[in-house]
Amino acid sequence: MATQIRAEHELHRRRLSRNVGLGVVLILFVALVYGLTIAKVGTDPNDALGVPGTEASQ
Repeated sequence: MATQIRAEHELHRRRLSRNVGLGVVLILFVALVYGLTIAKVGTDPNDALGVPGTEASQ
């Protein structure tokens, strides 16, 4: 009775696939939050775009 030891079980492949997918989603979420933060911090609230009715040459 020889039992063959498989190096990788099918369950491990599914778990790895799920982990890679979750990692990609988390990286995209972090990139989105980072981009929104940079856009918000980079906006001067006192410029012509931030305050309606004002001139940029104050």
